Amino acid sequence: MKGVLFIVSSPSGGGKTTLIHRTMEKLAERDLKAYFSVSHTTRAPRPGEADGRDYHFVDRPMFEEMVHAGQFLEWAEYADNLYGTSRAEVWRRLERGIDVFLDIDVQGAQQVKTSVPEAVKIFIYPPSYTVLKERLKQRRQDPPEAIRHRLQLALRELGVAGEFDYAIINDRIERAVEAMLGVCLAEHQRLTRMKPSLDAIREAFQRSLEEDLTE
Repeated sequence: MKGVLFIVSSPSGGGKTTLIHRTMEKLAERDLKAYFSVSHTTRAPRPGEADGRDYHFVDRPMFEEMVHAGQFLEWAEYADNLYGTSRAEVWRRLERGIDVFLDIDVQGAQQVKTSVPEAVKIFIYPPSYTVLKERLKQRRQDPPEAIRHRLQLALRELGVAGEFDYAIINDRIERAVEAMLGVCLAEHQRLTRMKPSLDAIREAFQRSLEEDLTE
């Protein structure tokens, strides 16, 4: 059975990365393999970031060459930097039955959903404006002007969140993780995804019934 592609989006500071990693830990406890897709970017690494773990850091000419070659499932430019999801990195894991999580913005989510209709889109809501603003301030990564810009962008993102398949309010981390885990487990039981296994059971059942009837 192929893995499931989960697209997770939220405003900056919404906590989607933490939720993804905590959910992956819960899936691993159930022997379900999952992979957090590492994006390519042209921006410089921040302190503590490692190439291949946080991002694949490349220069702009190399990124543009990959775009021209159709190597990205989605890509976008944000704050003068390019970000993209490697098509090969995602597909080779899905084909091996591994779930893949994409941590991308709403623009990238729409690109992926257009080319991969069976992908599952999950939007992470902050519980309030005040909470999101405080989270952004606590990260100590942006000046006040940049934080205001992120909050303005967050409102636009909330405006299109209704296009997603699922919504999770990240007010309490444990409850939000359980909600995302529930979505992931339910998607594995979707009839269309289980069809090969169900067909095999039905065919074996039919053979056994026919053998019984001929005795």
